[in-house]
Amino acid sequence: MSPTVEGPTHASAQTAVSAPVSAAYSYCEAVTGSQARNFAYGIRLLPTDKRHAMSALYAFSRRVDDIGDGTLPTEAKFARLEETRAVLGRIRAGAVDEDDTDPVAVALAHAARRFPIPLGGLDELIDGVLMDVRGETYETWDDLKTYCRCVAGAIGRLSLGVFGTVNVPGTPDAARASEYADTLGLALQLTNILRDVREDAGNGRTYLPAEDLAKFGCSEGFQAGRAAPGADFAGLVHHEVRRARSLFAEGYRLLPMLDRRSGACVAAMAGIYRRLLDRIEREPEAVLRGRVSLPPHEKAYVAVRGLSGLDARTVSRQAVRRRM
Repeated sequence: MSPTVEGPTHASAQTAVSAPVSAAYSYCEAVTGSQARNFAYGIRLLPTDKRHAMSALYAFSRRVDDIGDGTLPTEAKFARLEETRAVLGRIRAGAVDEDDTDPVAVALAHAARRFPIPLGGLDELIDGVLMDVRGETYETWDDLKTYCRCVAGAIGRLSLGVFGTVNVPGTPDAARASEYADTLGLALQLTNILRDVREDAGNGRTYLPAEDLAKFGCSEGFQAGRAAPGADFAGLVHHEVRRARSLFAEGYRLLPMLDRRSGACVAAMAGIYRRLLDRIEREPEAVLRGRVSLPPHEKAYVAVRGLSGLDARTVSRQAVRRRM
């Protein structure tokens, strides 16, 4: 039986674009290629129309993140974020013309007409970055999960609007695709938080839940690239790694719901982060010395593995075994 495709098909979405829109997409792809070290490995596996839309989403998200991470005074950051929200409002209202001077707005407006992208997810991203600007900390995992849903779960749901889903007999109910996309976003964000412990500490930020820090004697933070004497930093990392692995296991159930190239994109991005998590688990203290990363050849291998569909087939077999 052929899969039932929900949302725009590749054939219907693949249409010619005007010169201004093409230029806007090219700008967004340039931003993505230069800034998204891991993200770019996944989206290059997509057909042109979906790759363009994902680049537009990334470029807008990058703008929001850069405001939060930049050196502007706090009040100026608040103002810039609200200006960015106003741009999003113009996109949502269909008020961005093709000759607009903002190429990211032009590209995202076109992508939102082409695909059913839930643009409210970008409002959530802005809300999450506002939490950063206010310097919020998180007492429990549930508290941190709220932040992660804003800055990463929302990106998963936005991306799903571009990917669409396929309903294949024997796979999980596609109605839960948005939930799995959100959970996979949480897994990626928690991995990011572990990777960036030293960098965030240097910027005066602490994301890991306060109750977890206290449990492992790490409440004093990670200044000067080390944990406090007597702290069980490895225990803390392993605790968070187990949490991230559980999120990955749940989020990977999305893969069989996607078409081959969309599934390859997600499997590549998530696979890179899972391997990053493996490295962090093997050597927790490495994240206190600097940013842990994968070499390009390993990222390329993960991308090829994603394109093969191996991860999606593995998830499908596991789902069948669970139902037996």
